Amino acid sequence: MTKVFIDGSAGTTGLRIHERLAGRTDLTLVTLPDEVRKDPAARREAINSADIVFLCLPDAAAVEAVAMCDNPNVKIIDTSTAHRTNDAFAYGFAELSPAHRAAIERSTRIANPGCHASGFIAGVYPLVASGLLSPAFPLTAYSLTGYSGGGKSLIAEYEDPDRDPRHQSHRIYGLPLKHKHLPEMQKVCGLSRPPVFSPILGDFYEGMATTVLLPGFDAAAVWECLAKHYEGQKLLSVAPLGGDESVIYADTLAGKDSMRLIVCGHENQTTVTALFDNLGKGASGAAIQNMNILLGVDETTGLCV
Repeated sequence: MTKVFIDGSAGTTGLRIHERLAGRTDLTLVTLPDEVRKDPAARREAINSADIVFLCLPDAAAVEAVAMCDNPNVKIIDTSTAHRTNDAFAYGFAELSPAHRAAIERSTRIANPGCHASGFIAGVYPLVASGLLSPAFPLTAYSLTGYSGGGKSLIAEYEDPDRDPRHQSHRIYGLPLKHKHLPEMQKVCGLSRPPVFSPILGDFYEGMATTVLLPGFDAAAVWECLAKHYEGQKLLSVAPLGGDESVIYADTLAGKDSMRLIVCGHENQTTVTALFDNLGKGASGAAIQNMNILLGVDETTGLCV
């Protein structure tokens, strides 16, 4: 059976990957006792003994882990930000194009997309690739996310009974407009400039709604482009023009590993909203999908669609 090691299994993303894989009969999970899970020698041995390694680590530790791997047969899926613009890593968003899927299939190094970036790229990449949207267009986007994406410390902060009462209101952050997902948003979409991007933290555990604003664009044309581009995909769908409901709730796909695009507007103004789970298609679900593609099994295996 395929041996899988999750380096950083105690974190939010690592725990969710472990939960999704625990019931798989085609995999064996390589684990380390708590007392040595941060020991470099133990980690090195585990990495080089596995067939597939998930890196659920801070950026510097992810770079260190990649350097530890000297077994050419080991395939690494990195969920950190460290390698998302590195040409030596395949960008792990198979639905973007046949070329992206083929790169994942043959690669030994895969960079898992960021959560906010996934929502932005899903809506923008097809529009640029089709020529409907100029790479030079000054894009603006905002993204509402649950607090689980901030890891254990932020989860504890939001679930503290004595928390700051302001936490029940949405929190706009990233005010310097230098969010860590901007480089991959720009590079993967082929943009000549980064978008103006505003992330927003909500008082709910998981779920995400990332919205791109398109002034001057016909909603019907945008919808047609996206619907055609993603036709037949198993984990990414496009809602009917105008959406499934008259409003959009950011936690609609909480607990799921799929994504749904919602195009709204009229002849002169359009919004494209990607609705998904920040821990699902925005993190662990995407990582497992990439592993499934590497293994040549159905990409939805072990996932919650």
